[in-house]
Amino acid sequence: MRRNNQAAAAEDEAQIDLTPMLDVVFIMLIFFIVTASFIKEAGIEVNRPEASTSQPKENVNILIAINANNEIWMDKRRIDIRAVRANIERLHAENPKGAVVIQADNKSNTETVAAVLDASREAGVYDVSLATEDE
Repeated sequence: MRRNNQAAAAEDEAQIDLTPMLDVVFIMLIFFIVTASFIKEAGIEVNRPEASTSQPKENVNILIAINANNEIWMDKRRIDIRAVRANIERLHAENPKGAVVIQADNKSNTETVAAVLDASREAGVYDVSLATEDE
């Protein structure tokens, strides 16, 4: 009888407590969820023109995409040209030091790009760039 009690006591001591490991896993999961939500996307993928003088841009918080059909996308939704200024003003109020980056497709009209550029300047944002691909 005594031997069975010793074996049961040794078995209880040999078990590993998984609670700290589960805490770490949940903390990592929360970290990845929170950081993934801060990635800014315009909403569509465009074929940007190539440029040999392109440079990375810091403090970008307003991305505007213009596809080949001259549709304007901001924050993963399609925007009418008349609503671009109001949306830029709203996003610029959230981060006044941010910049505007226009991601225009190769086949989009210059008229649409110029209208978005004018709307951003009318909204008070003068730090406007055009996204390109490296050659």
